Amino acid sequence: MKKTILFTIITAISLILSPMLAPSAFADSDTKARQDYNFLAQLNGDWKLLPAENQEGKTTKHKLVAPLLGTDKTAMSFKVIGKGSTVQENLLPGTGKEMATMYHCDSQKNCSQVKATHYCAKQNQPEFISTLRMDKSTISLECDMNNATCQSNDVHVHKITHQLIEDDHLKTTYTIYKNGKPKKDSVYHFARVTP
Repeated sequence: MKKTILFTIITAISLILSPMLAPSAFADSDTKARQDYNFLAQLNGDWKLLPAENQEGKTTKHKLVAPLLGTDKTAMSFKVIGKGSTVQENLLPGTGKEMATMYHCDSQKNCSQVKATHYCAKQNQPEFISTLRMDKSTISLECDMNNATCQSNDVHVHKITHQLIEDDHLKTTYTIYKNGKPKKDSVYHFARVTP
């Protein structure tokens, strides 16, 4: 009888406390991941490359990229698709260097992490997972080391960083790895195309 009463009391306490404890344990990570996803979704629309003097490094000097500098041609676009479940990024559309990255939550019901697959001009598909955001204006995704491309010595994008400097100025960096080590950063500065 005493064991039954004790079991009933413990069960009642756990039922009372679990709704208070469990949501906070999961809601925080869900909220952060959902904020990461919403950050990417807010980039929705077309972006053009800023003029050469606003760029850094050699990436935008490439013969297929340089003609886009300072023009109104779309050099990057983000589009929310799949009933809001995916953000599709197209880099350098219509050029020989066109690439796509698809961003999504690991689960739409309980978004605990943002994931991505990058379809590269290097003809590989590294997969990414979001990392801890240091500020509200920047998101980084690191290569998922469970992915064969991320583990390989092949040249591949190993990290993607989007930094919204202002509402209409986006800096995107693709960190390239070769033989398991950083090789270079491909950096682009974009301006939002206003309709």
